[in-house]
Amino acid sequence: MTEIAWNRMSAERLRALATADAIVLLPVGSTEQHGPHLPTGVDDFLCSEVCRRVAAQLAPDCPVVVAPTLWCGLADHHVAFGGTFSLSLATYYAVLKDLCRSILNAGFRRIVIVIVNGHGGNIQALATFTGELTRELNAPIATVTYFMEGREGMRGLLEDQDGVMHACEAETSMMMAVHPALVDAGRLGEAHGPKFDIMGSLVPELKMFRSFAELTPSGVAGDARKASAEKGRQLLDACTAALAARLRAGEPWAPARQGIRQ
Repeated sequence: MTEIAWNRMSAERLRALATADAIVLLPVGSTEQHGPHLPTGVDDFLCSEVCRRVAAQLAPDCPVVVAPTLWCGLADHHVAFGGTFSLSLATYYAVLKDLCRSILNAGFRRIVIVIVNGHGGNIQALATFTGELTRELNAPIATVTYFMEGREGMRGLLEDQDGVMHACEAETSMMMAVHPALVDAGRLGEAHGPKFDIMGSLVPELKMFRSFAELTPSGVAGDARKASAEKGRQLLDACTAALAARLRAGEPWAPARQGIRQ
């Protein structure tokens, strides 16, 4: 089986992949509360898993490397529950810029770095960062949130929601599929709360910061009681297929690739 994990390869192998114009996937997530039934590393674990699956699909035809996951992001809205790490916006940008710079310095300059996000709180910042990172690093940087890319495929698989909320039917199902030992089934009865419209949260209208504790006493948005491992496998397949198809198409990278400084 082709190795795709950056930290499992030698520097020599990575130099060869850079020469072969490999795409680099940089998973970014968060470490934060996920209700009474899930571990704090959900966004890290699931984003890493999706990137691994996408790379495995692409690797036979397209060189690809999955960088180590950035496990901390923007999560101030979860701090009230405890168990949460969060960066300031300036620190988050600086860390991402230096990680991307490291990838470029390792020789991956000819095609693209794809920052694959797995945390809702990072979405708006990453949309803004994309242009700045591209300009400052003179390299094609793309950002995508895996569960937004796979939203259409996920919609038909969920009973009670049309995409990821928080510690919900979707995230709980995917954790049951890949890390079942980390799901506390005995607490599922408590794992429900008001629905959260992630698309609505991104609409540019008047907004104020609100702690998640003001929205849901359980720390859950959605209903994890409807989760299952089989549903989780199908959700992961849907997200993987959607993101792999986007990357396999290749067209978005071609113009940028031609303009990269060698």
